Amino acid sequence: MKSHAIAVLVNDQPGVLQRVSGMFGRRGYNIESITVGQSEEKGLSRMVIVTSGDDHTVEQIEKQLYKLIDVIKVVHLSSRPMVGRELALIKVKAEPTERPEIMGLVETFRASVVDIGTSSMMVQVVGDTTKIDAMIELLTPYGIRELSRTGVTAMIRGNA
Repeated sequence: MKSHAIAVLVNDQPGVLQRVSGMFGRRGYNIESITVGQSEEKGLSRMVIVTSGDDHTVEQIEKQLYKLIDVIKVVHLSSRPMVGRELALIKVKAEPTERPEIMGLVETFRASVVDIGTSSMMVQVVGDTTKIDAMIELLTPYGIRELSRTGVTAMIRGNA
């Protein structure tokens, strides 16, 4: 099954996130990631939901979302050229002797070190999901102590 990103413009009201995520659960659709934040219009929030399924499933999800009272607009982002980004903070075990190797990885991925402790480093990496996954895979041998990912946020490319 293919992953799909869907943008949902909603009224900025209490309970809207619960109603949207509840619709997914009731229908048996999985949410791989969800991000929510302010939109360009006051009083509206934008959700970017990543889910998996075939084209028919995504069409059904869009129709069900439009039935929710606080949903203003639904856009299937994956159907057009888009920019999608995710952020991850990765706290990795890093003794002073290992730090140069880790710094090499950080530079290669155009990531940044945002905190250094006596025996750990916190790395911030921004990019598409495959870049985040690759960074995690390469840092795993050093010992990941903690990991936090935002989920994908995305927009259609160009003037659309």
